[in-house]
Amino acid sequence: METGSSSEILDKGKVMRGGNSKKKQDSNGIKIEPFVPRRDHNPKELKTWAKKTGFVSDYSGEAGTSASENFDSVVVHDVDHREGGSSPKIEIDPVLGVARPNQDDEIELDLESKHGVKRSQKDRFLRANYALNGIVGNQNERRKNGVEPVLDYGVKKIDLRGNGDDTNVVVNLIRDSDGHGLGVAAVAPMPEQKKEEEGVSEGDVKVNLYAEGDEPVDRECQRPSGMKYGLTENPGHVPLIYYGLQHYLSLIGSLVLIPLVMIPVMGGTDNDTANVISTMLFLSGVTTILHSYLGTRLPLVQGSSFVYLAPALVIINSEEFRNLNHHKFRHTMRELQGAIIVGSIFQCILGFSGLMSLLLRIINPIVVAPTVAAVGLAFFSYGFPQAGTCMEISIPQIVLVLIFTLHLRGISIFGNHLFRIYAVPLSVTIIWIYASFLTAGGAYNYKGCNPNIPSSNILIDACKKHVYTMKHCRTDVSNALSTSSWLRIPYPLQWGFPIFHFRTCIIMVIVSLVASVDSVGTYHNASLRINLRPPTTGVVSRGIALEGFCSILAGLWGSGTGSTTLTENVHIIDITKVASRRVVELGAAFMILFSFMGKVGALLASIPQALAASVLCFIWALNTALGLSTLQNGQSGKFRNITIVGVSLFLGLSIPAYFQQYQPQTSLVLPSYLVPYAAASSGPFHSGIKQLDFAINALMSLNMVVTLLVALILENTVPRSSQERAAYIWTQPQDIAMDPTLTSAYSLPKKVARCFCWARWLGV
Repeated sequence: METGSSSEILDKGKVMRGGNSKKKQDSNGIKIEPFVPRRDHNPKELKTWAKKTGFVSDYSGEAGTSASENFDSVVVHDVDHREGGSSPKIEIDPVLGVARPNQDDEIELDLESKHGVKRSQKDRFLRANYALNGIVGNQNERRKNGVEPVLDYGVKKIDLRGNGDDTNVVVNLIRDSDGHGLGVAAVAPMPEQKKEEEGVSEGDVKVNLYAEGDEPVDRECQRPSGMKYGLTENPGHVPLIYYGLQHYLSLIGSLVLIPLVMIPVMGGTDNDTANVISTMLFLSGVTTILHSYLGTRLPLVQGSSFVYLAPALVIINSEEFRNLNHHKFRHTMRELQGAIIVGSIFQCILGFSGLMSLLLRIINPIVVAPTVAAVGLAFFSYGFPQAGTCMEISIPQIVLVLIFTLHLRGISIFGNHLFRIYAVPLSVTIIWIYASFLTAGGAYNYKGCNPNIPSSNILIDACKKHVYTMKHCRTDVSNALSTSSWLRIPYPLQWGFPIFHFRTCIIMVIVSLVASVDSVGTYHNASLRINLRPPTTGVVSRGIALEGFCSILAGLWGSGTGSTTLTENVHIIDITKVASRRVVELGAAFMILFSFMGKVGALLASIPQALAASVLCFIWALNTALGLSTLQNGQSGKFRNITIVGVSLFLGLSIPAYFQQYQPQTSLVLPSYLVPYAAASSGPFHSGIKQLDFAINALMSLNMVVTLLVALILENTVPRSSQERAAYIWTQPQDIAMDPTLTSAYSLPKKVARCFCWARWLGV
């Protein structure tokens, strides 16, 4: 191919923007020379549309430079695509969703002009987009032979700024039948519009390469689309207080209802329940602030998770602990404390050593989705059987929270979707008042029956049943408000020194692994929900390590469960549209303050158990839904993947049911809704080692543990194609170093980073 001088070739078709040219001028003041194709070229030898027609572009990003001077520095490289060869591959960035620049672009820009003037950065950015024009020639030839799909044309607006003129030009983009852009067909001027962008110097070319509403993910991480406040934004003093309280009120069900399930089973009093709730509020505030500064630094609330509730119930209801009579609550709590501390140390080692980065290779949405869903499904035998003791309370509560969450979710009051945000606290308040009227009206008064008398001292069978109903339904049964103190500060080892046994410690070690898998999915989903690129594997390891440290604190203070990232965080960010880190930190400070007020914990401990179980039915269902929603990050439509998810969930429910049936005596001692959590002492596994038998029977009776085990084995042993691969895409460390937005989002504070300079694998 005859090359010649680039300036001589391009001067034939350039667009004149100034001077005393006598060429025809349109209404926008742009002088256009008629297009004259080259006479010395042979169309059969030229492969691309641009070369066949002789079309060249004169768009320049050089301010104050003429078109001829700009195009003198354009070097056109001939990439000869022979017949039978494939067209250039266009790679799509999986995070940003835009085309990556190819290394073998057909048209390249020389960054240094022959006059020694360095070209604009925008020319470098347009380099990959010029390469699209080179595809069209091969596509048209193949289309004639029926190989390629028919091309259609779409219109795309490009904002041009050159020589002080603001001109909008419509570019006809050539697309195939699937809607993929292939190149530029023609350019037509549009009427002048008002300049909207500031900070763009005259003469610069500003090209809008994205369709309306389609912006790259990291274009504006500080103010994501749809979010009221971004990650590092400060709403101001008054909004900060409002949104901080709002964030925690939305999560109040997950934060404080766990003690209402555990403490009565452990034999604790109403005052014990109030003290444990205060301890959980204190730990939630402390661990959230620690995670915000030292963990992943995402706006995620930490707290007592339902991941630890099922294994705690298994330990509490085992034969060794349910037969305790003297100080049963304190002894069982100390046993849980020791197990949680050992499991948390394992989680710390997993994170600080960098082993979590290796485990991330086998953890993907196909593993996370059924595991998190199984956490919610593990309580299906507890939810409504417990709530059903007071149908007149539980059914209105479930119906009302569903109406607020679903039917009224679109109603906005003062710009806020109050029914959706405050669905749980608002519905609980209404039904609690309604239950108070039922109690005051005598709905739960039974002649000769007193709920304060222990069931073992009641001789009349009918009265025993009535007393059970009265304890679960009446709003005046709890004496927490009258016995609790106004000021109480939670302190370490408040229940005594932890007890360490192998049988319970090994259970919590495995459960901490489940909690880590749950948190990995939450990290990824939350980062995408606020339009932020996912963290690096090092940042994830750092977050898991800090969760382990926070669970050690939970074991020392005695909350009964470990501390982890709440799965509901993703839902709360979605409905509140607030992703500010400062909002979460201030809300955590309020939780610490409320934990010192003993009456706050006592008030929450006074919620009737049937009402609490009704709310938990909704929260556990929400956990299941959030777990399954993780499948949107993977190839969920592939038969292989949906089969793995289905098999994992089914076996995760069925295998524990097999282990739970070996309890002939348990059904006579425990209520029906607690029987599934009593398999540790009487399961089918017998090795002769009692400690090991207890641990294996307990673990195999946990739905989430079995589901995780099955999902991990199937996902990493069943062959898969590249189309069936469902993996989390984590950001590379070098990307954070080059992007100031990601640096402010994930990097540790400078003073803290100096202390951890030895741990580069933690994303410091």
